[in-house]
Amino acid sequence: MTHFPPPAEELRLLDTELRRLDARRAQLLARRAWLITALQQVRPLAATAPQPVAPVAPRREATAPGVQNVLLLLGGVLLTVAAMVFTLVSWGHLGIVGRSAVLGAVTLAVLAAPVALLRRSLRSTAEAVAGLGLALTVLDVYALHEAAFRESDGTTYLAVCTTVPALLWTAYGTALGALRLPRPAALVVAQLPVPLWVAAAGGGLWSAAAGVLLTAGFDVAVALRGSARPVRVVAVVCAIGSGAWGVLAAGVLALEASGPAGAGRAAVLFALAAAIAVATAWYGSRSDVAQVVAAAGGLLLVAAAGAVLRVTVSDAWLMPALLVCGIALPAVVRVPDAVRRGPAVASAVVQGLALLSALPAVAATVLGPLGRIGDVWSGAPADARDAATLGGVWPSGAETVPLVPALVAVVLVVRGGVWRQWAVPPACAAVVVLPAALRLPYAVGLSVQGLAVAGLLAAATATAPVALWLAVVTSAAVAFVSLATEAATLTVLAVLAALFAAAARQGRHAPVTAAVSLGYATALAGAVGAAAGWRPEHVALLVLVVPVAAALLAPRIIDPATVLAVEITGAVAAAVAIGLAVFDAPLLALVLALCGVIAAGTATRPDRRGAGYAAAVLFVLATWVRLAAWQVDLVEAYTLPVTVPALVVGFLRRHRDPAVSSWAAYGAGLAATLLPSLAAVQHDPQGLRPLLLGTAALLVTLLGARHRLQAPLVLGGAVLVLVALHELAPYLVQMADALPRWVPPALAGLLLLGVGATYEQRLRDVRRVREVLGRMS
Repeated sequence: MTHFPPPAEELRLLDTELRRLDARRAQLLARRAWLITALQQVRPLAATAPQPVAPVAPRREATAPGVQNVLLLLGGVLLTVAAMVFTLVSWGHLGIVGRSAVLGAVTLAVLAAPVALLRRSLRSTAEAVAGLGLALTVLDVYALHEAAFRESDGTTYLAVCTTVPALLWTAYGTALGALRLPRPAALVVAQLPVPLWVAAAGGGLWSAAAGVLLTAGFDVAVALRGSARPVRVVAVVCAIGSGAWGVLAAGVLALEASGPAGAGRAAVLFALAAAIAVATAWYGSRSDVAQVVAAAGGLLLVAAAGAVLRVTVSDAWLMPALLVCGIALPAVVRVPDAVRRGPAVASAVVQGLALLSALPAVAATVLGPLGRIGDVWSGAPADARDAATLGGVWPSGAETVPLVPALVAVVLVVRGGVWRQWAVPPACAAVVVLPAALRLPYAVGLSVQGLAVAGLLAAATATAPVALWLAVVTSAAVAFVSLATEAATLTVLAVLAALFAAAARQGRHAPVTAAVSLGYATALAGAVGAAAGWRPEHVALLVLVVPVAAALLAPRIIDPATVLAVEITGAVAAAVAIGLAVFDAPLLALVLALCGVIAAGTATRPDRRGAGYAAAVLFVLATWVRLAAWQVDLVEAYTLPVTVPALVVGFLRRHRDPAVSSWAAYGAGLAATLLPSLAAVQHDPQGLRPLLLGTAALLVTLLGARHRLQAPLVLGGAVLVLVALHELAPYLVQMADALPRWVPPALAGLLLLGVGATYEQRLRDVRRVREVLGRMS
């Protein structure tokens, strides 16, 4: 039979074997290290020498053509500067004719040099030399003026000196087709001759603007038919610049026009610019650019019509007339089908600007009635405009404002499709602003705006969600307008509550419409109470009808979002009722109790058990308010109504779930009475409260010990000790005075010695355990 030694002997054998293995492992590791060192010394040095690193070529930061172009550009610039210095400053001893002849000869030589350079394929150098030659021609013009035409008219001379170089540079660039600089430079200079010739002939702003627009047309033709890309790019830039200058001049003339003649001249300029834009769109090759240009042409046509309409129609009808022109724009401007969207975009821009022009009147109609808050039931206004603006300022010329959004709405409806629902906002604006614009009677204005709310709710129920929020905003404006008279307020609030309630029954957007309906019902309840002459605290009882209705309606609604909206609105109405009753304590207690009843009724539903906490809080607050109204200053009268239900609830909870902590079940309920009573003991001159509190704390402590519950044991024991200390404090003070002064230090010293001795004993025990463990290993 196998012999098994005792555990102690077996442990000793295992430890001996492990030490032997550790010693053998150390010997093997030492041998391995010696072998590695010997092998490293045997390796040849060449094998361990670092390998040479291939040189890295430096990175070139510029290309050869780039360097060449920079050098040529700098050379041309320096030569041009030298020529300018020679011409303007350093005339030397030469006469005026000699200096001009030298400069002209140099210019001809420089302009001829690119011919030879191009034959040798030095194109970049030829470009630089050609640029120098063009700059020298400008200096020739100046030298010629100083030599022979000093007394001539400056404007005429400039017109000639821009026309001739433009033609010469064009011919030069055409003859030397390989050069890219002369023709774009000639095109830039060509922007000046026409305005200068007009100015030399004594023409005014209109003639100059017409000349500039004709120049822009020439640029467009070059951009459309030009073969070289640099020429086309420069032509486009010049066309945009010249066209913008011409349109700006036309706008200035239109604003300064005081009669049909001046307005017609401005309209001609706008029409000329529009014709250029339409021609560009017609013959352009890129459809995206052509659409933008076509849209600009359409806007220019409307501007031309506006220039004439400004002096022929009144201010009130100017914007509707312009809007009609914008609407008719797609039918007037004929462009290819590929760019037909351009006039449509221009028409949309005109319609948008027209709507912006109507915005001040609409804002005055919607926001003006907010001032009624401080002037409730002051009497019926003279008309709808006076009701909206409170007798304030109405935008000038806004009598025809309703026509503008109405026309836009018609256009959107005619377009059909998705655009039809976007017709609702302008249609709403037209109807809302109509009574104020036409100065309709006050009652008629309220009726019209109420019908607008009904129509918006119908549209929101059908297909247009945006109509819902328009209905809410419009109804708010109507409600504020109705604050002028008592009858109007009651009627409008009742109608609005009914309209939104009917919309909520349709199902779509029910959360919003139901909440708004209850909100207007709350306002109606307050208005009814105010009309009856009730005080605010009595009106609060009437307002509580809305939370009751919300609590009764919520279980009958299927949609969870609508249920939540109704309950939140009911809670807000309850808060309003509490706020109305806050200055009358007995009625406030009643209102709080009624709100608690409503919350308790809501808590009977399985999905709203959490409302029971709100009901408990409301009942407690109602009790406290009632006690305060009775001038009860006993703390326990306020805390016991909280403690008793809390302990009952905690007991039932632990009965259903024994795993619940005693702190969660009883902590809050016990603390609600024990802690305030403990604080009151400190200021209670009578002896009955400490006795009762101590007795209660003792009972709580015993119950906690009996059932092994931590919360009653800790709270009750702590309160019991504190009450005892409070009662014994006078005697402890007397005893401290009776003791000799050496007794407290002696007691403290003994305490420290005892703690030190205990600490030393614990350290000794730890040291002994460590030694035992060491011997075992």
